[in-house]
Amino acid sequence: MTTIERDAVASAAAYPMLPLVEGWAAINSGTRNLTGLAVMADRLAEQFGTLPGTLRLVEPERVERVGADGRLTEIGHGRHLHLSVRPEAPVRMLFTGHMDTVYPVDHPFQTLTRIDAERLGGPGVADMKGGLALLFAALQAVEQSPLAGQLGYDVMINSDEETGSASSAALIARLAAGKMAALTYEPALPDGTLAGARGGTGNFTIVVRGRSAHAGRNPEEGRNAIVAAARITLELAQLGSDDITVNPARIDGGGPNNVVPDLAMLHVNFRPRALAAIARTGPAMKAIAERIAAEHDVGVEVHGSFNRPPKPIDDGAGRLFETVRAAGADLGLTIGWRATGGVCDGNNIAAAGVPVVDTMGVRGGAIHSPDEYMLVDSLPERAGLSALTILRIIGAA
Repeated sequence: MTTIERDAVASAAAYPMLPLVEGWAAINSGTRNLTGLAVMADRLAEQFGTLPGTLRLVEPERVERVGADGRLTEIGHGRHLHLSVRPEAPVRMLFTGHMDTVYPVDHPFQTLTRIDAERLGGPGVADMKGGLALLFAALQAVEQSPLAGQLGYDVMINSDEETGSASSAALIARLAAGKMAALTYEPALPDGTLAGARGGTGNFTIVVRGRSAHAGRNPEEGRNAIVAAARITLELAQLGSDDITVNPARIDGGGPNNVVPDLAMLHVNFRPRALAAIARTGPAMKAIAERIAAEHDVGVEVHGSFNRPPKPIDDGAGRLFETVRAAGADLGLTIGWRATGGVCDGNNIAAAGVPVVDTMGVRGGAIHSPDEYMLVDSLPERAGLSALTILRIIGAA
């Protein structure tokens, strides 16, 4: 490493990140807890606002979902943080993270515990308040470097990643445009392995509206919404193939045994591994819905989208992974990666044509569970890795 690189790595590693993680993880910022998200956004703005550039809290895009009555209703989201630094610089990067967690305000997992000398347990410590802390540490170290003036970047921390980034997807796409590379701060595995290729995801709610009737006196006058929804479920399940999985997850609807049900809602998740699967499955789903609607004389509405396309490892992503791997090697770290079925904002960034490594956060495990933990020594380790990776990207430009 050069002297500039060694100084940046040392500065990033020395930053007091653990108090940031502890303070941020003490704030419940579940995706639907708008009060907690507002507090979290303000805390993040205070911290990231010490970096140069222009910081703003961006209002979420309007998002609707199907309610219990089968009708679309708007759902609220928190604001998203956006920091823009030197947009005119020759090297432009995007750094992303999320402030929301999967733990709602009434979840029993609300407190931090020092499990042992190595592990800190708590809601969001790994996913991803630890990642946000080390991102800041890395950026403040880069800002102290003589190379800082060559780097322009955007930091985007959204409030809805855990539920699919519906209110921030447009912001992500806009900020990704024209960037040389992106780093996202989802947690790595405990051994430091990164996520490589990712599958995509699509979530849909299919609303079936039938006609009520007495189940004994005049059932022939009714149109059973649950039966039609069950038919759709079975046919959608047959769309699964080598490049896409289909998971009909829940059917809601119905009522008393003596009433023909007039409303049913099918919730289904698709996991495509190729864009061709999305192109094929979307029209096939619509055709199934239309045909069964006609056969059963019911109304069928399909709501939802393939909100995260698959993320392959193309040549650009391969080169970025190699930059991270080489930086890790110079720090004495073995950096590997493997494909995963999980999804994140890295999928959206890759869809914008930007190379991305999306697991630059802390090492940790048991995320999305009351056993979530962060390996404390991964804070300085991964902050140094990020600082060195950023400087290497600047130097290679």
